[in-house]
Amino acid sequence: MSTAIAAAPHTIAARELFTPNGPAPRCVKEQFVGTWKLLSWKIEQANGELTDSPLGPDPVGWIMYQPKESMCVALMRPDRPKFGSNNLLEAAAEEVEAAFGGYVSYCGFYEVNEREHFVIHRLQLSWFPNLVGTDQKRYYAFSGDRLTLRTPPLTALGDAQVHQLIWDRLR
Repeated sequence: MSTAIAAAPHTIAARELFTPNGPAPRCVKEQFVGTWKLLSWKIEQANGELTDSPLGPDPVGWIMYQPKESMCVALMRPDRPKFGSNNLLEAAAEEVEAAFGGYVSYCGFYEVNEREHFVIHRLQLSWFPNLVGTDQKRYYAFSGDRLTLRTPPLTALGDAQVHQLIWDRLR
């Protein structure tokens, strides 16, 4: 058997191995697009201890990324008490304080850095006014329909902490 004939089946097999049978893999930016539901939010303290988020052990939330690079996120305590009145203008100061303390939200634009595996959220609006106009860096990892976002070490709540939020894609 000649070398060319013996090598022929391997060439075909190699070609079949690298020919996609389905859609081409999406670029990372495309993988972000969609709506994601929060599965967990844990905080790693400087000493390595894992703690719950400021919204408790089981916060709920969504994060949405649009193809045109706009995004928004809303997170809240599932047990936020309702106001005594349906008229927002009649809310007591304690009710407003509890509502504000049990909710996190912002929106703006995003930019993906595929080489270094992070996304920047460029905040245009925020429940916390001091965040408006800031860039929030998040390291990302995808696993199937799961998205993990991790902050760099943050000191906004005292000692350095790394927040890890795990999201599940909504279908």
